[in-house]
Amino acid sequence: MRRDSLFYQLFQQYPQLLFELLSTPPDNAAGYVFDSVAVKEPRFEIDGVFLPPESALPGVIFFSEVQFQKDDRLYERLFAEIFLYFYRQRERFSNWQAVVIYPTRQTEQSEVQPYRSLLNSEQVHQVYLDELGEIRQLSVPLALLVLTTLGPERAAAEARYLLSRETTGPSFSSRTLVDIVTTIMVYRYEGSSQREIEQMLEISLKETRAYREIKAEGREEGREEGREEGQRSLILRLLTRRVGDLPEAVRDRLASLPLDCVENLGEALLDFNDLSDLQAWLEREDMSNS
Repeated sequence: MRRDSLFYQLFQQYPQLLFELLSTPPDNAAGYVFDSVAVKEPRFEIDGVFLPPESALPGVIFFSEVQFQKDDRLYERLFAEIFLYFYRQRERFSNWQAVVIYPTRQTEQSEVQPYRSLLNSEQVHQVYLDELGEIRQLSVPLALLVLTTLGPERAAAEARYLLSRETTGPSFSSRTLVDIVTTIMVYRYEGSSQREIEQMLEISLKETRAYREIKAEGREEGREEGREEGQRSLILRLLTRRVGDLPEAVRDRLASLPLDCVENLGEALLDFNDLSDLQAWLEREDMSNS
């Protein structure tokens, strides 16, 4: 599942969600703005930052990290990113906090001894989604986080329940809820048909953003596949004109070439006189890739 983009969408639509995960959120939590940043030299990618209101500067910056796969170098990378970014933006912020979101405790980095003082401080918060409580007792935004962790046997039922709940506030509309739930379910049941997903959720997907985006992705992939297939077909026709009929083994070899090699072949074939030139080119290609 594309959890990074799902969490990005959730935090973008509802920045206050991060502070629902904390026992002591800042007083001005409602004024925070979500963003994502890249730190260069070396290049780091921070999942998300929550910037305090301009009126509160210098204020506390919150960093978020969503980690669904075990990574035993996570804290090394995360704290390097945080300290480098905070160093470069020191005049803008008075302090920092970090929130690391895991599906379970088992996903957390095993060796934490070098970072025990930070992890035991009030600056770093570890959140385990399976410990937030019963999904139906949570706020809708928190329930959506938990929905990404559920197995197939529960996900469909809980998704239908979430769609039946009322949402309040202009920043998290019913339409947004439908889009996020369907996005989660479409990617969670990637092999399922549109009709199967509709039956699971008891809605029509045709008007949801998730369905429109996936259809657009499919069209783009189709155009790319069509472009590649057309290019291969053109090269085969040019080769046949240049060196004569191609043996089946040669056709199979050409079909296995990556697209960049096909493009190179399109230029090289202008110098071919017969089949031996093509075979020699293929042998050189094999040697360069071995």
